[in-house]
Order: sequence, then C-alpha cells, then structure tokens
Amino acid sequence: MPEPFDLDATAQAAAVRSGDVSPAELTEESLARIDRLDPELHAVVHRLDDKARAAARGPLPDGPFRGVPILVKDLTAHSAGDPFHEGMRALRDAGHREPDDSFLVGRLRGAGFVLVGRTNTPEMGIVPTTEPLAYGATHNPWDTTRSAGGSSGGSGAAVAAGMVALAHGNDGGGSIRIPSSVCGLYGLKPSRGRTSLGPQFGEVWAGFEAEHVLTRSVRDSAGVLDVLAGPMPGDPYTAPPPARAFAEAATGGAGRLRIGVCAADPTGATEVRPECRAAVEATAALLEGLGHEVEESWPAGLAAAEFVANFITVFTGYVEWCLEDAAGRIGRPVDAAGCEPLTWALAEMSRGSSPGRYLAAVQALHAFGRAVRSWWEVDGWDLLLTPTVPEPAWPLGQFTAPDDNPLAPLFRAAQIVPFTAPFNVTGQPAASLPLHWSPGGLPVGVQLVGAYGREDVVLAVSAQLEEARPWAQRRPPVHGAG
Repeated sequence: MPEPFDLDATAQAAAVRSGDVSPAELTEESLARIDRLDPELHAVVHRLDDKARAAARGPLPDGPFRGVPILVKDLTAHSAGDPFHEGMRALRDAGHREPDDSFLVGRLRGAGFVLVGRTNTPEMGIVPTTEPLAYGATHNPWDTTRSAGGSSGGSGAAVAAGMVALAHGNDGGGSIRIPSSVCGLYGLKPSRGRTSLGPQFGEVWAGFEAEHVLTRSVRDSAGVLDVLAGPMPGDPYTAPPPARAFAEAATGGAGRLRIGVCAADPTGATEVRPECRAAVEATAALLEGLGHEVEESWPAGLAAAEFVANFITVFTGYVEWCLEDAAGRIGRPVDAAGCEPLTWALAEMSRGSSPGRYLAAVQALHAFGRAVRSWWEVDGWDLLLTPTVPEPAWPLGQFTAPDDNPLAPLFRAAQIVPFTAPFNVTGQPAASLPLHWSPGGLPVGVQLVGAYGREDVVLAVSAQLEEARPWAQRRPPVHGAG
C-alpha cells in the first residue's frame, strides 16, 4: 500500500480512523513537503505551522476528514487571525489579518481538516495565471518554466506536487478548472448557490463565483462537496438540495446519458490546440465505449457575440468593488501604487461606466444563461464535453502588463477562458478531468458541464471516466514522494 500521505484525502481520513497514522504525523509530513518543495514552486504564501501542529494534536472534530491537512486559497475564504491579502500589495503592506473564519472555513474545520497554510493567487483572482507582483509567480510542477494556471494556481501546484491531498479554490471564470487542467487534477466548480460565501459576501461578481476544492480523486471532490454544500442563514439564494449525497453519486452508475461534444470555440475567436482537441476526441470515444449516446452538439447560445462585452462590464465593476472592499479592510483608499496596473486600469474602466450600464449587462448575461441552459433543460441533453482550456500550460510571463498597455493581460486571459467563463455566468456545475497528456508530458484537461443543480451527474460520469482511465499514478517531476 502507498504511504498514507500519497493517498487521497478520503483514504488518509480512513487511515486516521484505523489508527494507521495520526493527524500529527500527516501534518508534519505536509509541512516537511512544503519546506522541501515550495522554494521551487512558490505555491504557499502564508505558513500556519504552529497553528496546524496545535490543531493536529487535538482535539479535532470527528468529521469525515478528521486529521487531513488542507491548504486554503488566499482569496474570499479567510481564517481567524491569519493573513488575508488576495494577492494585493496594499493588503500585504498593511499586514492585514482577518479576525474570524468564513463560513466555508468553519465547515472545513468542522469536517476535521487541519489548515496548514494559505496559497498564492493573482491579485484579486483577476487573471488565469498565478503571478502576482505582491508575492511572485507560482510554478507548475510538471514544468517549472510554465504557469500553474489561475486564479487557484497556488492550490493547484501544491496538490499536484503532493504537499496536500487537496486544497481549497474558488472559480469566477474558470479559476478551479484551469489550474486543474494544467496541473493534472480533478476540479469541480459547483452550481451557483451550492456553497456559501458568507458571512461577508452574499454573492461575488454577480453570482459568477463558486467555492470548492482541487483534488486528486473524484471521490474527494464529492465528499468535500457534501461538507460544504448548503446555505448560511441569510444567504440571498441557494442551489436546490441534492437527491442523494454527492459521495454516493460518485460511486453509483450514471445510466445511458446524452452527451454533446464541442471541441472548437463556438465564437470562433480562439484556436484550440491539437492536443486539446485530441483530448476531447479521445474522451468522447471513451464515453461512447461506456455506453453513452455521444454526438457533436452544443448550445447555440454559446456563440453570442455580445457575451464578452457584457462579461467585461460586470468584471470591471467587480474589480472596482474589490478595491473599495480592500480599502475598507485597511482603513484607507487603495491607489494605483497599491495594486497592479491591470487592476487599476479595469477599475478606471468601471468608473467611466454607470450603474445603469452595469445592470443592463447583468440582465443581458441572465438572458445568455437562459439561452444556454435550455440545451439541457429543454432539449434534453445531460452533459456537454469540451476542452477545459484551449492550450496546455503556457510559459510564465505572458500576463505581464507592458507600461504602455496595462490591459494587455485581459486580452491574453480571453484566450484561456472561452470554455470556462460561460458556465460561471449560467451557474452550472462543470468539472475539469485530467484524462490526457501532451506529447511533451503536460496535462491536458477536458471539461464536463451538467445541468444546473446536477453535480450528481457530473460526478457520476467523472467517476466512470476515472475508473476507465485512471490518473492517480501520474506524478509530476516535482513531487513530495520523490
């Protein structure tokens, strides 16, 4: 049997329950791996060693993941007394710490997890790579010259390298799924309202953002979703309760499903690299071999020409609000010197707009969501298969803003997110699966998108694919097991 630390979180928790390993031993190994690997990867920006050791000594809640180490992304979810900087120089320089746990972090602790640190993120999660000026770049353990994706890139690199079995992430335009794709992990973005953003936030980014984890296995993702799912009192909305536990869905059969395949950007704006198209084609053939009805089909609404403009209008409003939120935390305004050039430029775009224009964009995106979701809810499809991103992990440095063009990273980001961002707007569950590798040895994820509220279907088929084409044995060159 592998060493306990090289098992997934579900198996680690079972090893703790059986007495084969203690929470303290798992925690010490996690901290040792961070010591050994993080100088090369730069995935963890805030170490919580003393707190982690104290928590591991107990008593710990008798939850389903008792004693399992976890990392939390340094964005949205905060932990009591710990730094909370969101990749921002202004928050870093102020030494800002949050006084309490977010609702999500409280649920993680209640499940028995041991928080060992907080992971790197781009400033305010704006771009799909993790290279903040405040903390420097996170490197991909499959090729350290390349990006680990974003905005949950620190979490992705840490899990792929074996520092922990899983890590928290959030996803407002692909930020769980993109790092999962380029780091060789499983990453599920839940349905809108499935996980709470309380108590500080009712929604983030007009409801585009969702919270969950990046994992090595489908069952870990399902098990943690059972822990996190459900509203905090006062949340503005919540997803419908599942018919059965998500962990059960990840073990049960899916039946024969109608699965559409979309291997090209429906807008025609972005070229899909051959290895990413090959990943979709191979997965489609595998699904067909598993008994599903598979054919080329996708929602016509995905080709809407006005989607990007409306998305950017809402996005820039979110960025302006983020600067105001950060100012409230530190008690003074955040100026151009306290944030990155792209952040300031996006906020300036928002300031040149109007509340009416912002609300018009939100309404247009709601209409987009209705048009896209009808493919599932009216036309009767069960899943959509796409690339997660149109290219494997890209070299670091491509999102650096030139002095004369601070918006350049935004246009580069648009080339990464055509398959992920639409489903933040529609609120549907979507997962990236590590089913393919490029000829050069880089992970290439594929995405499964389910109907709203149907994480159970996404998880069930993900588990089928994981069993048919296992990925757990694949390890990057930079890994804690050596």
